[in-house]
Amino acid sequence: MRTIIFAALMLIACTSSGIQGRQETDTDTVNTTTGDSAKAPAPLSKTAQSMAAQGMVNIHDVDTTIRVSLMYSRPDNFTGTILYDDLREGYLHPKAAQALATAEKKLMEMRPELRLIIFDATRPMSIQQKMWDVVKNTPKYFYVSNPARGGGMHNYGMAVDISICRLNGDTIPMGATVDFMGDLSHIDHEDLLVARGRISQEARANRQLLREVMAAGGFMPLRTEWWHFNLCSRKEAKLHYKVIK
Repeated sequence: MRTIIFAALMLIACTSSGIQGRQETDTDTVNTTTGDSAKAPAPLSKTAQSMAAQGMVNIHDVDTTIRVSLMYSRPDNFTGTILYDDLREGYLHPKAAQALATAEKKLMEMRPELRLIIFDATRPMSIQQKMWDVVKNTPKYFYVSNPARGGGMHNYGMAVDISICRLNGDTIPMGATVDFMGDLSHIDHEDLLVARGRISQEARANRQLLREVMAAGGFMPLRTEWWHFNLCSRKEAKLHYKVIK
């Protein structure tokens, strides 16, 4: 009888020990100070590794408050296809990343409830070619830089397609969606667009806010795309920076 009782007690002790051991293993990934999960960072994708090897930096290594939602990693863009098979991060030239962090700081000072959100950043020339193939020989050709002529600022890591969002990630009205190829996206006649009721006064004010904070970082707007900003000219890019492959 004593032998049976002893065996039973040993079984209970071993079971309790096993449960405790599993609980300790589960809590190994939790920061005991903050309670946040301390998961190991996901390995970089092939495209991300390539960009990093060419000197680009992940914007979240510079400023974690800037949101990223790459539109070419989804099919709901002007090409109707997924162009970034494995890229989800926003990579930029270090100068552009720092400049964007300055713009984000300006926005947070002006409107603490808002954040910048990136829809495209550094773009490999191979992706530029795919975009050009969609619009060449069409009336929309001028919205995409021709790779044969050196591409555009995205291909040097010196441009971003960007908007403003609320803290929950919802973008604020801009009068036209990012990637819309038409005069609603142009910034040189916004007063006329408002007067004709084609965009709202709120949308125009939001565009002006975006341009103001981006200017604080040294970015220049593009006339035909309210969401596109360059940190330098094409001439300067060709002289001082390398095309990202």
